[in-house]
Amino acid sequence: MSNREAMLEELADLDAQHAVAVAGGGQKYVERHHARGKLTARERIELLVDPGSAFLELSPLAGWGSDFTVGASVVTGIGVVEGVECLISANDPTVKGGASNPWTVKKIFRASQIAEENDLPTISLVESGGADLPTQKEIFIPGGRLFRDLTRSSARKQPTIALVFGNSTAGGAYVPGMSDYTVFVRGGAKVFLGGPPLVKMATGEESDDESLGGAEMHAKVSGLADYLAEDEHDAIRIGRRIVARLNRGRSSTQAGTWPLMRGNTVRPATTSDHQWTTEVGFAEPDDDPETLLDLVPSDLKEPFDPREVITRIVDGTSERNGRPFDEFKPLYGTSLVTGWAQLHGHPIGILANAQGVLFSEEAQKATQFIQLANQSDTPLLFLHNTTGYMVGKEYEQGGIIKHGAQMLNAVSNSSVPHLSVVMGASYGAGNYGMNGRAFDPRFLFTWPSAKSAVMGPAQLAGVLSIVARAAAEAKGQAYDEEGDAGMRAMVEQMVEEQSLPYALSGMLYDDGVIDPRDTRTVLAICLSVISRTAWTGGRGFGVFRT
Repeated sequence: MSNREAMLEELADLDAQHAVAVAGGGQKYVERHHARGKLTARERIELLVDPGSAFLELSPLAGWGSDFTVGASVVTGIGVVEGVECLISANDPTVKGGASNPWTVKKIFRASQIAEENDLPTISLVESGGADLPTQKEIFIPGGRLFRDLTRSSARKQPTIALVFGNSTAGGAYVPGMSDYTVFVRGGAKVFLGGPPLVKMATGEESDDESLGGAEMHAKVSGLADYLAEDEHDAIRIGRRIVARLNRGRSSTQAGTWPLMRGNTVRPATTSDHQWTTEVGFAEPDDDPETLLDLVPSDLKEPFDPREVITRIVDGTSERNGRPFDEFKPLYGTSLVTGWAQLHGHPIGILANAQGVLFSEEAQKATQFIQLANQSDTPLLFLHNTTGYMVGKEYEQGGIIKHGAQMLNAVSNSSVPHLSVVMGASYGAGNYGMNGRAFDPRFLFTWPSAKSAVMGPAQLAGVLSIVARAAAEAKGQAYDEEGDAGMRAMVEQMVEEQSLPYALSGMLYDDGVIDPRDTRTVLAICLSVISRTAWTGGRGFGVFRT
């Protein structure tokens, strides 16, 4: 099977996984929702974002592999509203009435972090029955951070807007309560700390939904509703006008016509292209991004040249920026490729694994390159395909720990924005050195070919086997070879399953699994988003051990 055929199979499976998330609670509940005259979460988002613009959905596979519906009953992502890039969060009421489960909370926290780091207004499309009560012990204590994040956003002058379409009960009532602007749908929005049954039990008072928390009551009596919308379409119209009056400036996205992403995105119904205005021209890649599918071997043990990936995602040759990729230290530390490029007009520094293993030379090269990027205030892009740092007596004596620590030091204390894409393997401390999730890149995406774990499945099983064999020998016991074979097979299968991109994405260890052909588009959106904020490269690093 060719690389392309293998990748197309992976992508077909990825489409199927995304389809599960898009389906929400299933056709039955979607039809019931429509019968009530309501729009689904993604339909609301499509109407909210500017016509023809793409919506970069974040964490669409949250909760994958758990007992909860894939997607975690909420849709989050970045979209352009009235020319302004916004973080959008929409409860999915077709999944248990939009109730929040533990993965919902984690997904919203990640979205809030992105809004904070990138100075984005937040628009909440609210319709939720509150916490999933059977799992309240995992939600209640950490869930308070949601309200803290909203009010801190307001304090940072990052506007928060709540469009309330249905229930927003119990703790969820504080979402509109702590938002800067609120829009309630007449006859739909119901916002109260305790619904009629709870009020009856707590106080003996008889009440109904409308008098207790209806849209008209909050617009006329409590003052919680700033705007009263006639229906859902009107609420979205009002929400767009609120954004238009925020005086935030239009999207800084560098230009062009972008093909819509094939994976985790809401596709606009009005156009097949995504167009934003240009301020800085750029050349399309010198090599066709479509051919990315031909590059990555189905067996991650086979190396591939990351330069072939780079030329398919960065801006091509032009009079303005010359060569598409200016490689730094090409003859030193050759299993790590470093260099400078532009992507949709944005300058970037790139670190990309070539032959998988990171030696001392690669770690030292990376350390210097990261420092240079911080001196020039240039964002960094990490392209992962590494088995980790080299082990063995020769390398330990040569200082691999010191040199690896220098690279980790540089990554940790670098203050320019970081982006990461896991293309292939991302094992061991190599994941850390290449700016994995633990090191807080602004955005991290994964290809369906990727795998990540403490080490490869065969290596991990082999290490456990060696340890068990040594323990048996120390006790003078015969070693159970048949049991060892069974143990190794079980461990290999377990690690293989746990290192797959869907499992990692389900735990929110990335921001989404993407089609490799969409990498340039996704990174361009991310670079546009991060360009909203000012940054200065790190001037101080920790002690570099020599």
